[in-house]
Amino acid sequence: MEDVSTTPILDRIGTPADLRSLSEAELRTLAEEIRQFLVTTVSQTGGHLGPNLGVVELTLALHRVFDSPNDRILWDTGHQAYVHKLLTRPREGFARLRKLGGMSGYPNRTESEHDFIENSHASTGLSYASGMAEAARRQPGAGRVIVVVGDGALTGGMAYEALNNIGHRKTPVIIVVNDNGRSYAPTVGGLAQHLAQQLTVLNPTYHRTKSRVDRMLRGLPGGDKAIEAGRRIKEGLKELVSPRTFFEYLGIKYSGPINGHNIEDIERTLRQVSRLGEPAVVHVITTKGRGYGPAEEDEIDHLHGVSAFDVLTAKPLSRRVSYTDIFGEALLKEAEREPRLVAITAAMGSSAGLGPFAERFPDRFYDVGIAEQHAVTFAAGLAMAGLRPVVAIYSTFLQRALDQVMMDVCLHKLPVTFVLDRAGITGDDGPSHHGIFDLTFLRAMPGLTLAAASDPQELRDLLHTAIARDDPGPFAIRFPKGAAGESEPQPVRILPVGEWEVRRQGSAALLLATGKLVAVAMEAAALLDAEGLPLTVINCRYIKPLDPRLTSWARRHPAVLTLEDNVATGGFGSGVSEALAPLGIPVTVMAVPDSFIEQGGQSELLKQLGLDAQGVAARVRRTLGELESMPNQATQPGS
Repeated sequence: MEDVSTTPILDRIGTPADLRSLSEAELRTLAEEIRQFLVTTVSQTGGHLGPNLGVVELTLALHRVFDSPNDRILWDTGHQAYVHKLLTRPREGFARLRKLGGMSGYPNRTESEHDFIENSHASTGLSYASGMAEAARRQPGAGRVIVVVGDGALTGGMAYEALNNIGHRKTPVIIVVNDNGRSYAPTVGGLAQHLAQQLTVLNPTYHRTKSRVDRMLRGLPGGDKAIEAGRRIKEGLKELVSPRTFFEYLGIKYSGPINGHNIEDIERTLRQVSRLGEPAVVHVITTKGRGYGPAEEDEIDHLHGVSAFDVLTAKPLSRRVSYTDIFGEALLKEAEREPRLVAITAAMGSSAGLGPFAERFPDRFYDVGIAEQHAVTFAAGLAMAGLRPVVAIYSTFLQRALDQVMMDVCLHKLPVTFVLDRAGITGDDGPSHHGIFDLTFLRAMPGLTLAAASDPQELRDLLHTAIARDDPGPFAIRFPKGAAGESEPQPVRILPVGEWEVRRQGSAALLLATGKLVAVAMEAAALLDAEGLPLTVINCRYIKPLDPRLTSWARRHPAVLTLEDNVATGGFGSGVSEALAPLGIPVTVMAVPDSFIEQGGQSELLKQLGLDAQGVAARVRRTLGELESMPNQATQPGS
């Protein structure tokens, strides 16, 4: 018979309901076991570590108080849901966390009935919760709706739209604000609590100033009365800017702040607000990275997102220069040349390579919080005033600001440069983080120049082109996630807009490739050379506008194929097809299918999609074979 006293408590948890039989001492032990499990697992697979170490007790309390999945627990954003996943499905899945065919790094509805939303873009959870709770009102016996929102998500405008609606309709949503003072970086804006702290003795500057003012007032007639009046004013101001006042003005009950690592306090508060039958906020204070020394000591992001690392040192097992690093270095050099250049990020400064820029030019660096729409229109305002803004943003996050790119930047023909990190197939973060739509939506923007870097030097050159050219206007540059390879930087040059680069000449077919898939095209061409099928490969560094030589190149080859890591619908291949259709020249488009792509390694996913060298070579062979088998095939290429 198994000795229960020596069995890890985590091994005794099969469903969230098993948590309710544990004592306080067992819960504390379980919390530490979970932290050890997370550190060990994520050190091997990579993933989001700091956020999950901070929500262990909170997650345990949520699952003890509420009956998931009848009660719906939502996570905004899903990167803090590892503990939830650990409690709601077989933990063996963590061995393949974020791997192809393995467990997603975010809530996933195909994995568990306890998961409800998969979108890992911040500031959306309150809107999901509002809709679910309104629908529950129409369904007798429906459970409660609880949404966990990080304080960083409250820098996004969509969150406030939802809060306004929840308060207006008295929608019975339980909102747990997980406040660790940070999102990816120190939180910009966030809860009014941060402002309230500026008015208390927690702030040293305030304390020194208050002492000086008190001494001055005491020397005046009636000074004691003035000091008392000042005290009352201070207390009134603190109340005015407190979180309680903010939420209750919106019609939402507020509880807190409470210790987010005290399970008993969290449970008591959750039970109290769940009986209200109206919207309520539970404000919990947590420590990001709690329980793992290197994460707690990391002042930048508390090991927010990590690759595989050594547990003892927290150092990555491998570290190679990335495209993000190349961009950060190139931006610094451009800023030294161009004093009007300013950089903008939406809470992703270090992740987007802007750390060195922020340190070197603090007065030219703007982090606006998780507020992509504001970031773009803010950049438009800066450009209107004569500056040259660079908006550094992940491809997948620029989707959130399409209207602002079109109407606030492109309509005004403003010199705003968008630098899109993590473009194309990104890998292990899954559907919400693949940057496979930017070519499609940016091609629709009038007057915008759209480019893709195929190698580190081209990234440097394109950034220089965007900043230094004589006819500035909206300009977007995309580059991939991952290692950039070792290369000595060369003097930058302006790359004439719309001019492509012929990488090799051949006669069997014309292969037009863009971005990181230019290298794939060259590998495929080498494979076909051995079969007597020499290709012309062109680096189409500009997606918009197209090179005017396209027509003549197409006419000289029996087949035209395009290659991109964007969805086929409306992407680069679509643009080429539109240009050649009036000439009757067909185009074979090799791109990402019209679907959402799961998580997995970049090379694995590209192979699966037929966008690796072997897959491209096979598609070229098939296309040429189909042409040969067509009846009445014209004898002249491209006719």
